[in-house]
Formats: sequence, structure tokens, C-alpha cells
Amino acid sequence: MIKYILVLSLFFVSISSNSQILISLLLGDKLNSDGLEFGLEGGVNWASVSGFETKDYARKWNMGFYFDIRIKNQWSIYTGTLVKSELGVANLTDKDLQTLNVDFVKFQDGSRIEGSYHHKMDYFLVPILLKYKFKNRLYTELGPQLGLMYKSWIEFNSNIDDKDVIVKDYNKEEINTLDAGIMFGFGYKLMEGAGWTIGVKYYYGFVDVYKNISNTKNNSLFVKLNIPIGANPKPKKDDKIK
Repeated sequence: MIKYILVLSLFFVSISSNSQILISLLLGDKLNSDGLEFGLEGGVNWASVSGFETKDYARKWNMGFYFDIRIKNQWSIYTGTLVKSELGVANLTDKDLQTLNVDFVKFQDGSRIEGSYHHKMDYFLVPILLKYKFKNRLYTELGPQLGLMYKSWIEFNSNIDDKDVIVKDYNKEEINTLDAGIMFGFGYKLMEGAGWTIGVKYYYGFVDVYKNISNTKNNSLFVKLNIPIGANPKPKKDDKIK
């Protein structure tokens, strides 16, 4: 867990300064004020789909932007879009592949090539969470998340004679384009004021992933890092710990 946070930190440090300059030139201070915080969100998630025999989670990176909109006192609305995010499930079993009507990858002589099969889906994810910030810089959040799927495929991975083999069988037409479910999480602001925030959140979908297969729901555990862009790092009186 710490390894992923360190990698994210180094990555964001390399881009946050350039992003801050660009956003400041385009929008000035309009995106950050006493009632609004804007920034980058990124992290890693462990995704799965219920209803399959496999219980393995697919681990993927994600990245996007967020808005933290203050409502009153310590309450706010957290939203935004993960523009690079992937859901799915790893290591599909033979039974799973039969359920999905996926043909095994074979040699020319008809024998099966040994390897692993994974279901991967690219989404735009939009959380709309009610967030409560405690005075010790901890927070909790709860609300719906919406998803728009724009690419889906079954991926086969193998190694033949020290050469990687990747075969993609696209199946977007078999997947429900829209996804929706519930998300809850908690986290901690590392510094007072407009500081970096780390958090954990869990998503469970209410919509079947496959149009013709019931009880196939997306679920994913997210570990995230938030970095405000162009915000004043100095804490305000309301942000100080009492």
C-alpha cells in the first residue's frame, strides 16, 4: 500500500507544477476558493465482477480530476471524473469463459495455448459523494457513482518461446454502457488547509455488467491520492484543528 502511495506522489510531483501553471493561466483563481477545491485524483484500484467463478481482482491505475464543493460548515459534495479508469476481473476460469461464449486461443493444429484470460473495461467514472470532514483532518464520504463504459474486451496473455502473446476479443456490444452503484470511503488530509489527501473508497454496482447475464455487478476497492491545483496552501481559521 505504501509503495503505491509513494509512486503516486512522485508522479504527481512531476506534473502538478506544470498543471498549476496551465490552469492558473487559463482560469486564474476561479477554480479554488473558500467554498471550492479543485485538483487531481489518482490511485490504484482492485476490481472484480460478481457472478463469476474466479475470485481474482484486477489491479489497475486510474487518474482524473475532482471538485470538493463546500455546502455548510464541515459538509461538502465531492465529485469529478476519473477519465482514465478500468474495471473488470482477472483470471477467468474455463467455466467463466464458457459462460461468456469465449473461444480458447489455439495453435494451428487445434491444440489449446496455455495462458490467462481477463475481462477489461474502460470507464469514465463520476462519483457524487456527500463528504463530512472531522476536525482532526479525517473525513468520510458516501453516495452514488455513475459509470460510462466506452471499451470492453476479453484479453488473453501467454508466453511462447520467450515472446509475449496478447489477444484481444472486443465485446462492447454485450456490455451495458451505463453503470451505477453506491460508494463509501474515508481518508485523511496530510496537511492543514489545501493539502494533499489520501483515502480509501469501495464501490459496488447495482447494474448488471453483461446485458444477458444476471448477477454480474462491478465492484472495486480504490486507494487514492488527491492533490489540489492552484489552491492557497495556508490554512484558514475554519480548517484549524480545535
